[in-house]
Amino acid sequence: MAQWDDYSTGTRIKLLRGKVTQQNLADLTGLSIGAIQKAEQDQRMSLRTLLKIADALGTDISVIHGQQAPHRMQSRDDRTALQRLSRAVHDTSAGFLPNDIEPPTLVELGDFTRRVWKLYWKGHYSEAAGIAAPFLAEAAARLREQPDGERAEAWEVLSDAYRIGAYCANLMGARDLAYSAIGHARGAAERAASPMRLALVDSGRSWIYLRDARLDDALVLAEKAALDIEPRFSRATADELTVYGSHINFAAVVASRAGNQVRAEDFLSQSHATGALMGGEHGCYGTLFGPVTATTQAVGINVALGETGKALKLAESIKDTSPLQHAARNRYAMDKALAQADAKMWDASLDTLERALVGAPEWARHQALPGVIVEKVGRASTARLRRISKLIGASPASGGFRTATRRTAL
Repeated sequence: MAQWDDYSTGTRIKLLRGKVTQQNLADLTGLSIGAIQKAEQDQRMSLRTLLKIADALGTDISVIHGQQAPHRMQSRDDRTALQRLSRAVHDTSAGFLPNDIEPPTLVELGDFTRRVWKLYWKGHYSEAAGIAAPFLAEAAARLREQPDGERAEAWEVLSDAYRIGAYCANLMGARDLAYSAIGHARGAAERAASPMRLALVDSGRSWIYLRDARLDDALVLAEKAALDIEPRFSRATADELTVYGSHINFAAVVASRAGNQVRAEDFLSQSHATGALMGGEHGCYGTLFGPVTATTQAVGINVALGETGKALKLAESIKDTSPLQHAARNRYAMDKALAQADAKMWDASLDTLERALVGAPEWARHQALPGVIVEKVGRASTARLRRISKLIGASPASGGFRTATRRTAL
């Protein structure tokens, strides 16, 4: 398989362009179609032309030159959204804001926060990342306009905006941007003196560690984030139980990935107890938790621990996942399909997988588990594998699943 730097500059532009026509790219850059054609024919182009093409494709000049490869499975929209998000994160943290920006009210920003989280939990990560960029600028502008002594809430909103940006970047494979954004989110949470948001940010950083294969660091931080906000259950509010439950549940996820069964089961027990006390799903601070969340997450945790039988038994007990967010339902489907594959229930696994891929193609683009599941199933159902391979974007005969799905499945 050819490496990115094996291609010519013109071929790299053509590959990055994807389904965008030459005329569309010309319109986006303000260049003539002749200039685009010459660039793709490897004729010499000026730095100005190169900069315009890179900007329109949402990528860096170094990617076009072959000095670094683009993130696999990313569309032009993905790259553009990440590029704009990166500018917003770095500009706002440095205090650079557009001169003509009019800061919304804190109430308006609160509504905007909920809107972006809704997109995120639907699995529309590229769209959420694109909206997070102007959201960051407006939150920073609101903070600048707030009177002294009245900035705590504005700092909270800014922390939320950075955290959303970090989550989108992490899922879309932009690890450096995720680290930067979550760092700024923590700084804003500290300025807000908000223990709840500090815990949310620390849990978010733990997730970035997990996807970066820093398992020991991830486990320490995940446990700390949960224990820092452990409530007194006799008088805890629904919000407090939601945040604590989601945090202790995530600690169980991290412990299971690290192979620490004792701690994973202990955290999982606390997660189930919290969910049972709540009695139903509740959402706040960009997260949702309750008994259904606790049980569906336990399926994936048991799969990671090698407890396939337990995972399948739990899956059989789950009758209704409608209370969950869209992305959480899809994630549960992947965990169930993986458990079925581990149990050599090939057809059932592929049925579960295919339903999820067809129902949530946008979400699936950023997940690694589909490729992992297909690798486990192997050639058990060739016709269906070909159909699912097309949905994933890899060939079962090429061994391309592992390469095309390098992102962690969490």
